[in-house]
Amino acid sequence: TAPSLITRTTMTTSTAALITLTEIISMTELFAVWWLMPLFAGMLLAISAGPLGSFVVWRKMAFFGDTLAHGALLGITFGVLADLNPTFAIILGSVSLALVLLPLQYASRLSADTLLGIVSHGTLAIGLVALSLADGVRVDLMGYLFGDLLAINEEHVLWLLASTTLTLLLISVFWNALLAVTVSPELAKIEGRRVAMLDLMLIILLAFTVALAMKVVGILLISALLIIPPAAAHSLSRSPQQMAIVASLIGVISVALGMWASFYWDTPAGPSIVVAAMGLFGLSLLVQRKN
Repeated sequence: TAPSLITRTTMTTSTAALITLTEIISMTELFAVWWLMPLFAGMLLAISAGPLGSFVVWRKMAFFGDTLAHGALLGITFGVLADLNPTFAIILGSVSLALVLLPLQYASRLSADTLLGIVSHGTLAIGLVALSLADGVRVDLMGYLFGDLLAINEEHVLWLLASTTLTLLLISVFWNALLAVTVSPELAKIEGRRVAMLDLMLIILLAFTVALAMKVVGILLISALLIIPPAAAHSLSRSPQQMAIVASLIGVISVALGMWASFYWDTPAGPSIVVAAMGLFGLSLLVQRKN
């Protein structure tokens, strides 16, 4: 009959609406579990990597980030053998290597790139050999080499939040001094600026960022996240401050695009972020050419 047909149609419509609502809620929960925390972590890293990467580009320290990243593998080895917290062990390894490299660069007769090349590949090889010799120890090397952003936990996010806050605070306070040392260390000394202290502060902040970035993009791609966004921002900026801010924005957009691509095409999140950054760098070159 007509009333029963209307009732069935209404029930079918209600059931379909309920199923659709349930699917939306499930997708929202899935987003909260699998995407929100990694996305927040990646954006925090991009925000701190913007100004730090700008100084890396200005000072021509691109290879320094690679060296710290490769040396962090020793920290992983030490943490595994000593049963330490992995994040703390990585940070300890990167900071220790940074504290060793700074005086070595001043004291060694070798050029900076030669010294960094020796230390970078040497520490990476030592770390890999030490891990292979450790009995009964299994480490997800692929996760450390190429990142595992989707496996980030709350503890790592808190580390990133603390590191990003400290980085932005110190760079804001010492911005003019860091720029002066970057432009001319000799003139900065004459002006009475503490060049060695500023260099040490910048390198330690860089070591923290590199260590925490391992979980996001991995050892082999860390330098890309430090270099590509500032390089893309260079042609879009008219001042150092603008370049640092635009670099952070490009990094944040790269993280969002990379994670979307990772979800849509089922690709690794870390490399996807770097590919997105490369795409934005290509767009910046086109904008520069048009201008």
